[in-house]
Amino acid sequence: MKQIKVTFLGTGGSSGSPQIGGLDGGGEWGALDPNEPRNRRSRPSIAIEAPDGRRLLVDTGPDLRLQLTGCKIPKIHAVIYTHSHADHIAGLDEVRILNRLLGAPMPAYATALSWTELEQRFDYAFRPWTTSPAFFRPVFDRQTVEAGQRVEILGLPVQLIGQDHGLTTSLGLRIGGFAYCTDVVRLDEAALAALENLDVFVVDCFTRDTPHPTHANLDQVLAWVERLRPKRTVLTHMGPNMDYTWLMANLPDSVKPAFDGMCLQCEFPTTPRY
Repeated sequence: MKQIKVTFLGTGGSSGSPQIGGLDGGGEWGALDPNEPRNRRSRPSIAIEAPDGRRLLVDTGPDLRLQLTGCKIPKIHAVIYTHSHADHIAGLDEVRILNRLLGAPMPAYATALSWTELEQRFDYAFRPWTTSPAFFRPVFDRQTVEAGQRVEILGLPVQLIGQDHGLTTSLGLRIGGFAYCTDVVRLDEAALAALENLDVFVVDCFTRDTPHPTHANLDQVLAWVERLRPKRTVLTHMGPNMDYTWLMANLPDSVKPAFDGMCLQCEFPTTPRY
């Protein structure tokens, strides 16, 4: 059985943890214990390493340079965008360095809506490119995808899942028994059907109790877990009341919070199980 390696580059919300502020200017921690290093969270992203060593980056958030260097990831071979909110795209300019390391335009996957919004915000990155090897700006080999589609990326069979993100939509993704569902508040029946029989379910969980208009809370996540029965559930995109120690003490054994730099191995079959 082949394996993929998943590295959690960032596991926090759109403002990270701690947020800017605090009485001494050192950050506003909310209910998080500042003495617990796993409460220090950058913006949400993962890197998925295929069995052949090539890596798929999910989103390019504003902390990307420090995430990749901190996790000792030397090269990226493709990028997929879940949606175009700032905490998932604001590090797009770092792709120019990834271009240099790759020596080519970056294969990149996004919906038509996300490409439109990316081009509006980073117009310079989408101007016609000559074959200059300098890569003084990001250069993409654009691939347009949509929810419900199955696409091969770096030899990985990727199922794209449509998600309700409140004011917009986002893409979840599944590779074999692994799924990554950040920035989601509701999952419809089609999405839930695509998430059956999981080994690892990585899911947005911004708050412990209070419902949020665009992100799942812990009660909602546990309801999905009860419905889907994944072997393991890992929480990401966690907000300022999602204290690591509290979560470890109060969650079911099969549900754990992620932390920046966390790695896990997931088996996936040559023939997808979905």
